[in-house]
Amino acid sequence: MSPSPDLAGILPRVLIVSRRTVRKNKFVDFVGEYHLDLIVGYGAAPIIVPRVAGVHKLLDSFEPIHGVLLCEGEDIDPSLYGHDAGALSAEEMDAVRSLHPSDAAIDHEKDSIELRLASRCLERNIPFLGICRGSQVLNVACGGSLYQDVDHELAPSSAAVRHINYDDYDGHRHPVRVLPGTPLHEWFAESLAGEDDMQLTVNSYHHQGVRQLAERFVPMAFAPDGLIEGFYDPDAYNPDEGKFIMGLQFHPERMRKAGSDEFDYPGCPKAYQDFVRAVVAYQEKLTAATAAAAAAVSQDRSTPASAKMNQQMEKQRKVIDAGAKFLEVSEQAERSCTGRRASQPPTRDNHRRVCVVQSNTAALSMQQEKRLKQMGATVRNASGYLNRLKLNAQREAAARALMAKMSVDQISDLASFYNTMGNICSEMLDRKLHSAAPAP
Repeated sequence: MSPSPDLAGILPRVLIVSRRTVRKNKFVDFVGEYHLDLIVGYGAAPIIVPRVAGVHKLLDSFEPIHGVLLCEGEDIDPSLYGHDAGALSAEEMDAVRSLHPSDAAIDHEKDSIELRLASRCLERNIPFLGICRGSQVLNVACGGSLYQDVDHELAPSSAAVRHINYDDYDGHRHPVRVLPGTPLHEWFAESLAGEDDMQLTVNSYHHQGVRQLAERFVPMAFAPDGLIEGFYDPDAYNPDEGKFIMGLQFHPERMRKAGSDEFDYPGCPKAYQDFVRAVVAYQEKLTAATAAAAAAVSQDRSTPASAKMNQQMEKQRKVIDAGAKFLEVSEQAERSCTGRRASQPPTRDNHRRVCVVQSNTAALSMQQEKRLKQMGATVRNASGYLNRLKLNAQREAAARALMAKMSVDQISDLASFYNTMGNICSEMLDRKLHSAAPAP
């Protein structure tokens, strides 16, 4: 049997959803090479999630997920962010589709895949970087909304901005103003030094954008027409601790000098660099949590099976003994608890087993009291019973929290282990009961 691979030496996984196009009358899925080069270059493994029908139901198969990068693609279905259908007239929508035929088409499957991935990242604090459409997905996933078309819906102003140029895909630039105190300002500080207007020129390729920014986010940059060009969650941003939730409407990966791979600004690749740094840190945290859970399971398994079965059998014996005695002495015990004279006084042991102090039963519901009497409970008073219920709830919550950090395989192994133990206990219990039964 070959040794298991060293998981600590495996690169973290960054999921990227592909975009679909038609080539030679067939669908082709692709991801831009600049995204892949930067992810690999900074030390993560890109895992391409194909835009294929039904993939949104199979996301568990892509676990573990250490980071998600969502990039360009078609327009998001406006019904997903509650857009007012009357915002644009039918004529205006026809004009939008005519100007942006490849982008204005709705891809419901891609919407479903990416929104589920974004929601998963937000639930687990998995590092997330959204570029262009990816930033819009992030905003929608958090309850924000979008302009269906910036040119038609953004308030006209003298500072009109061209956000897309089909004739100059990579070369097109427009200015943005960077806000101080943000990660974007930190990355581009060298280039912004001495700039009174804190301005960069960025590449963009979009006709939609953020209308209402979700409450959890803070803007990082604005175009001259007021459109938000970048945002992040300050409470989920610390790359060294595995925290990174951010959206950029522009394309830093494309901002390269003509005929060269040299970036326009030294800060251009830093979004990817810090994102991967967060992804690596998140993997380390996940690995540590998984190792701790595995150690706990291993320690549990190392306890001699016979000792554990003896403990379980003893608990089962006490419960069965109490239940068997209950029918015999319940009436006597009840009379003893209420001070009434019994025709045959119960033994001290039987009294201890089944007596429920009457003065405290007011704290119990009728259903709980009935259940106690049916099971022959040995609870001394109502408050103790309620405290036990509370303790059980706390233990269940702690167990759920621990298993939420475990992998699918670890949870499966744990379930299998306890299922086996349960079967063994039941089998041994049956044997004990049959061997102890009196001969007819």
